[in-house]
Amino acid sequence: MTSRNNLITREGRTQLENELDYLWRIERRAVTQSVTEAAAHGDRSENAEYKEGKRRLREIDRRIRFLTKRLDVLKVVDYSPQQEGKVFFGAWVELENEAGEIVHYRIVGSDEFDPHKKAISINSPMARALIGKSVDDEIVVITPEGRKEWIINAIQYKPFG
Repeated sequence: MTSRNNLITREGRTQLENELDYLWRIERRAVTQSVTEAAAHGDRSENAEYKEGKRRLREIDRRIRFLTKRLDVLKVVDYSPQQEGKVFFGAWVELENEAGEIVHYRIVGSDEFDPHKKAISINSPMARALIGKSVDDEIVVITPEGRKEWIINAIQYKPFG
């Protein structure tokens, strides 16, 4: 059984693969070149460009190691027609509260959640309340601000247009 923490959408996996490729093929090469050039200027103990380059190289290498290990354990969850009409991983959901406020969320893996894109983690209280529900179902989410009630207006497995 795959842990909820290891789920990812196909788009999310592609983004992580692209980041890994960019870091390895482009950014790491550029930083390595700048460190080599800075080292050629002599005394490394007082060479700020050299020290900064080495620090950035360590950050890049750390992220490359993380992404390589993470991509090995992630499981892509693709859309299945059996999901239609219910909220599952990867769904875009339109919700409305009592005040008529409408919000849209997409349920994604923990590696790809992004509040600015309204992509919420499968592990979030909102996503846990939504999983398995249908249009017109009411959900209750306990937040730091208190109890919030929402009605599900729409469920899609493609972005809202």
